[in-house]
Amino acid sequence: MAFKITEDCSACGLCEPECPSNSITEDEDIYVIDPETCVECEGHFDTQQCAEVCPVEACIPDPDHPKE
Repeated sequence: MAFKITEDCSACGLCEPECPSNSITEDEDIYVIDPETCVECEGHFDTQQCAEVCPVEACIPDPDHPKE
């Protein structure tokens, strides 16, 4: 399942450079993850890097975008 960034995002930007698939971009007030390109860091890291670096725990699994 892809990850998503909740409205709790503080727009600190720590997650964007950590994403191996470049799926994180800055939106108007928060960062967002493109569910079509999010690979959950599989093949790159053992844990989801966005969630690891997020100071407000805004990066969570997205139940609306399960793996196919």
